[in-house]
This record gives sequence, structure tokens and C-alpha cells, in this order.
Amino acid sequence: MSALFEPLQLRSVTLPNRIVLSPMCQYSAVDGVPNNWHRIHLGRYATAGLGLIIAEATHVNAKARITPGCLGLYNAVQEAAFAEIAADVKQFGPTPFGIQLAHAGRKASADLPWRGGQSLQGPLAWPTVAPSPIPHDTGWHTPAELDDEGLNEIKRDFVSAAGRADRAGVDLIELHGAHGYLMHQFLSPISNKRQDGYGGSLDNRMRFPLEVFEAVRSTWPAHKPLGMRMTGSDWMGSEGLNIEDAIIFAAKLKERGADFVDVSSGGVSMQQKITTGPGYQVHFAEAVKKATGIVTMAVGMITEPVQAEAIVKEGKADLVAMARGLLNDPYWAWRAADALHGEVHVAPQYLRGRQRGVDTPREVVLKPAR
Repeated sequence: MSALFEPLQLRSVTLPNRIVLSPMCQYSAVDGVPNNWHRIHLGRYATAGLGLIIAEATHVNAKARITPGCLGLYNAVQEAAFAEIAADVKQFGPTPFGIQLAHAGRKASADLPWRGGQSLQGPLAWPTVAPSPIPHDTGWHTPAELDDEGLNEIKRDFVSAAGRADRAGVDLIELHGAHGYLMHQFLSPISNKRQDGYGGSLDNRMRFPLEVFEAVRSTWPAHKPLGMRMTGSDWMGSEGLNIEDAIIFAAKLKERGADFVDVSSGGVSMQQKITTGPGYQVHFAEAVKKATGIVTMAVGMITEPVQAEAIVKEGKADLVAMARGLLNDPYWAWRAADALHGEVHVAPQYLRGRQRGVDTPREVVLKPAR
């Protein structure tokens, strides 16, 4: 039996296997509303045999968006559009539908990446907020330092967005605490220079992200999973967060009822020195899993079935999240099932493309859509 194709239970949600569509910003929304692009983009994965689909970073208020093209979940129009997508995804396959809730902090108000991705200027720009009034980089706007009122408002926005996600039929939430966005900005000593109870020691710097998590967990239905994408390293040596900090943070999340963590890295400083390569972040997930026992997701240049199988089978992570690999090959899970003798969901409309031949493992089970 392939470890990659074993089901995983998270509260009341059953993941049919360990392959996750990682959240990937499409920068294609209008006023934060998902549209036909998102329906096609996410819908094609409904029949792809994945264990979990997580929609891209979806922001909790308009000023929290990275770019004008980013998704939001702060009004009824957005909620209704998400409900349609969630219904489509779940109609055509057994894959649960998740969403990533986010606030970009000082990295908000940026242009689309294919237009350079730099800080917006002029009438298109909007004011940004952060733990400290430190720009993300030269040429970027200076954010306003959040006061207690601002912190409480953002926590309420996360709770409100989670309520909308629940009504829209979302099965799972991942809070975004990585990639240099707001909660990561609070965690990292590079971006957090506060002198109050939210700055200084690691305990203080963890305080706001943990408060956000607690607020959402207290209102998100008890039978639905909640986790966080977190950073394993700032890639800034002793100046930034490291794996020891990540382990402490993951343990605190677990104490508060987190069902999983998704361990990524980087993004808080333009001076970071990242060494990339196949599975270059897996060792962060492995360290967190071994130290805390929390369900852990690995991400970052995981592209080959044998590679993904080894990560799960050897206990380095419980789930593998894929981004570029699934953009390049949406039906990667079918190929992995062939290679690893796993079971995979196939809609009846696609069975002709999956007819057994002499080279197809007999162990592969072709299941009709429910």
C-alpha cells in the first residue's frame, strides 16, 4: 500500500490521500470576487484525484489584499461566489475544499506580479499596516504601526471571514502565517520592533498570531479542521526566525487546537539567502513533526511521485503540498497512482483515458464519481 494514497482524517473531514493543492495566488479577482477564472482553475482539480484543495490567499478586508487582483472574503458578493465554487468542487469528486485566509500587512498594496509586483504608487495605492513602521524594501511604502484597536479589528475580520467560509461550504481553513505577510511580520524580529506586549521576546511576537488563531478556532465549527501555514526559517541566520522558533510556535498552535501546520519559509526580507533544490523545505516540516507530533504538511519543489511517497512513508510529513507541479500537470495524482500502485478517484467521464493497459498497475482502482 502506498503511504501517499492512504486517507487522513482531520476532525470530521476525510482526505482521500496525502496530495494537497497548495494555495496559489492567481491575481485575477475583481474587487476581491472570484470569477470564471477561479472556477476553471479550481474546478479542474475537482476531478484530479487530490486529497485536498486549498484556494489561494483570500484576504479578510480590502486593505489586507496583496494586490488589486487578490481574493477577499469580506462581503456577501464574495461569499456567494465562493459558495458556487465550493459546490462545484464537491459535486464532482471526493476532495475536500479548503481556503487560506490572509492579511498581507506591509506587503499589501502591490502591483500584479506580471507588472513588476512593486509597491503601488498614486491613486491606485492604499494605506498599509504592520507591527512596526518598517517598509518591506527600498521604494515600498511605510506602513502604519497597528495599535490595539487595529489589532482587534483585524482579529474580528478573520473571525468574520471564517464565518463566511463556513456558510459558503468550505471544509477546512488554513491561516496564512508565512511568506512575510502580517502574522509572519509579527513573528519575525526582522519586521517586528515593537516595545509593547506584542514585540521583543518570541513569546510576545507569537502573541498576535496566536490570538488570531484562538479567535477563529472559537467560532469555526468544532468538527471542521483549522491550521496555519508557518515559516520554518527566515533564511536570515541569527537575525531572523529559525527552526527552533518554528517548533515552539507549532507546539503553541497545537495546544490551542490546531489540526495541522503547513511549513514553508522565507518572504519577510529581500536580503534572505535561500538555498533551493528538490524538497528544500522538507527538513523544516520533518523537524516540526518530530518535535511536536502535530499533523504536518511539507511544501516546496516536491515534483516526483517517488519523492512524495518517501516524504510520507519515512515520516517526514503527513501531507505534501504541490503548487508548480500541479500547474504543470493537473492530473499528477493519476501518474503517481500508476507509479506507486495507489488508488485514485477518476470521474466516469474520464475513464476512457484511464483504461488499463499492459503497463498500468493492476492495484490502481478506478472509482466513479459520487
